[in-house]
Amino acid sequence: MSRTRGPGWVPNQHGAWAMLASPLAVGVLASGPAWVHLPLTAFWFVGYFAFFATSLWLKARRRPRYWPPVRAYGIVAVVSGLATLALEPRLIIWAPLFLLPLGVGLAAAAARHERDLLSGLTTVVGSGLMTVVAYDAGPGTDLSRAWLLALTQFLYFAGTVFYVKSAIRERGNRRFLWLSVGAHAVATVVVLLISPWLALVFLLLTARAAVVPGLGATPKQLGIGEIVATVIVALVALVTV
Repeated sequence: MSRTRGPGWVPNQHGAWAMLASPLAVGVLASGPAWVHLPLTAFWFVGYFAFFATSLWLKARRRPRYWPPVRAYGIVAVVSGLATLALEPRLIIWAPLFLLPLGVGLAAAAARHERDLLSGLTTVVGSGLMTVVAYDAGPGTDLSRAWLLALTQFLYFAGTVFYVKSAIRERGNRRFLWLSVGAHAVATVVVLLISPWLALVFLLLTARAAVVPGLGATPKQLGIGEIVATVIVALVALVTV
């Protein structure tokens, strides 16, 4: 008799992978790699697994069958986090900045509102902050650049929250579509103050936000497009910011 894996072990939010990988990679590449980035990467990814599992556990009203991945990922996250601090104790100063995004995300899950706009945007805040943490963990010394890179990551992924919703859950909602386009336009103006070349990329993303939701793209097609856009934004930001 086959045994099925219990809930919470494998995250099913495919868009989260880009939000995990890109800010971390941008911070590492901008600063330069260091040994501490190895446990930091493990902590970042396993920490997300723990967050995902905990969210499901809370959403399921703390049913026991949802607890094993919370416990397992939580233990590994603590171990990798302690290993990170053992190499760079000063990184603990960044921990308080993640409390608000983490708290909002878990509270939204407990209330079964994890797909609300506020929850998505606060998650993006936490994602963008990792750019600064990864930069500070390396040999880089220009934290002002790190914050600008983090801002570009935040603005891009905040746009994807609007864009994906307008193309899937809010498809056909003209008001939300123009909210998405407006958010992209504002981001483009902000990025123009940082990098004209990156602003050009954001201008194209604004056009995408206006056109693609009306084309009936599938989630798979949207996902492939997001992978390409994520890589382009990261590379252009690294070169021009």
